[in-house]
Amino acid sequence: MSKFSPKPKKENKTDFAAIKKLLKYAKPYIPTIILALVCSLIQIAATLTAPVVIGNTIDFIIGEGNVDFGIILQNAGILGGLIGAAVLFQYISTLLINKASYFAVKDLRETAFSKLNSVPLSVIDTKSHGDLMARVGTDIDQISDGLIQGFSQLFGGVVTIVGTLAFMLSYNWLIAVIVVLLTPLSLFVAYFIAKGCHKMFAEQAKKRGELSGLSTEMLTNQKIVKLFAYEKRAEERFGVINGELKIAGQNAAFYSAMVNPCTRFVNNVVYVVVCILGAYLVIRGNGVPGMSAFTVGGLSCCLSYANQYTKPFNEITGVVTELQTATAAAARVFDLLETPDQPSDKNLPDLTNVNGNIEIKDVYFSYVKENPLIQGFSLSVKSGQKIAIVGPTGCGKTTLINLLMRFYDVDSGEIAVEGENVNEVTRKSLRESYGMVLQETWLKKGTIRENIAYGKPDATEEEIIEAAKSARVHNFIMKTEKGYETELGEDGGNISQGQKQLLCIARIMLNTPPMLILDEATSSIDTRTEIKIQQAFGNLMKGKTSFIVAHRLSTIKNADVILVMNKGNVIEKGRHEELLEKGGFYANLYNSQFEH
Repeated sequence: MSKFSPKPKKENKTDFAAIKKLLKYAKPYIPTIILALVCSLIQIAATLTAPVVIGNTIDFIIGEGNVDFGIILQNAGILGGLIGAAVLFQYISTLLINKASYFAVKDLRETAFSKLNSVPLSVIDTKSHGDLMARVGTDIDQISDGLIQGFSQLFGGVVTIVGTLAFMLSYNWLIAVIVVLLTPLSLFVAYFIAKGCHKMFAEQAKKRGELSGLSTEMLTNQKIVKLFAYEKRAEERFGVINGELKIAGQNAAFYSAMVNPCTRFVNNVVYVVVCILGAYLVIRGNGVPGMSAFTVGGLSCCLSYANQYTKPFNEITGVVTELQTATAAAARVFDLLETPDQPSDKNLPDLTNVNGNIEIKDVYFSYVKENPLIQGFSLSVKSGQKIAIVGPTGCGKTTLINLLMRFYDVDSGEIAVEGENVNEVTRKSLRESYGMVLQETWLKKGTIRENIAYGKPDATEEEIIEAAKSARVHNFIMKTEKGYETELGEDGGNISQGQKQLLCIARIMLNTPPMLILDEATSSIDTRTEIKIQQAFGNLMKGKTSFIVAHRLSTIKNADVILVMNKGNVIEKGRHEELLEKGGFYANLYNSQFEH
């Protein structure tokens, strides 16, 4: 089962586990939460005291000649103060609990984003990017709304229930007992409805992630979508998932919406029973053994308390449905957070004094164990050599680059740089020793200057300009409206593919690392510019170990060693002229470029 797969057999355990894990993120804000709960207590106390004042006032205006306007005005002032205190402390409580919850969610989101940077690259490669974004974004928002803020509502509800029950007992124990006996009906109704909600909310969260993943995929590759007229099929796929999300959302919303009306109906029944019984007790006066006289004011208080007593049950059942949504989202977030990190290298030494000597010894590697790719691969590279890697699609060229950069670790064997096993040095120092230009360009949203200096943010103006000139992109930059301060769109969407690749080349020209990896680095550049870039690369590669992945074999004629790969193995090895003389796989591959 995938690490991100749901665990249907352990739903209830997962809920409690998720809540327990979330409490860890709320721990730094416990003082704020406690202060919020104290304010909530004061607000509830003021709210529960108000009916007493109202009841006493009613008793002062019931009966002939019993009106005391002085007491009525005094009680009106007290009532106003209680209402003002309730409003003020409710505002403060809400403000504090929101502050605590949003800060806790901020920490959780930062942890989730940090996790994306620490998991193995294979996790990012094999998961929907949109689904991962949904976990960091939407799911965490739902956790905030359903879990963290829900706890404050739960606390307020419990305190209100206990407080109203205590006040009712002080007025009339019989009414209090009747209310307590009838209230569980509301809880049973809520329990049976909410019981089936979790599965539906989990399905809703899953479908929402799939929809986000599809949307991200289509937006990111919009040009490809339009090129192949895929819009209709994309809409159909979107429609299918959206339809499934609609059904899951409707089911979840229907069942969760049923809770409140059903519990309200039971609560109204309780209210009616209190009305009838209370009116009877008022008429009987002292006729019930063990109870003092029951007044109209007392009945008013009990009716108010009966309503307040049942109201928290409605809120709590609403919180339960929110908890179902939130715990489903939390399960997805913690599935991500609990994905094993790539092995730590913080205690390993840095790779130093890199000249470009590399030894690859008997390496085996496969992305999927059932499908072997590289088997028994060995290679010795001396400092300053230019190593060209050629072969048909899927032969393992890019895989070899992934292993050199340690984006993936070998299954067995060893890759050593300057005699140091790459698994025994820090990844950061290893990767800083390489400069890499890929066929697929990547630019961030920002200025041209920021993109060129991405790997060397402290570069001087002169260094940036010199790198741009070496990459033959300076003239293009100066023709833009703001020169090096020109803002690029997301992934450089407002410039051509060739210009994006030139900027990526300038980025490497600026860093000048001891080893280079050029994976079809000039694939999007016109022939005339490519000749100039090849000259610039020639100067850049002097004294540096270079790995050149190329499909156009004419660009690697001057390589010191050409590795011809097929099905993960090096089947031929030598210089251009030597391989042509052999008349083998390379010669056939080279000559096929000129066939019509």
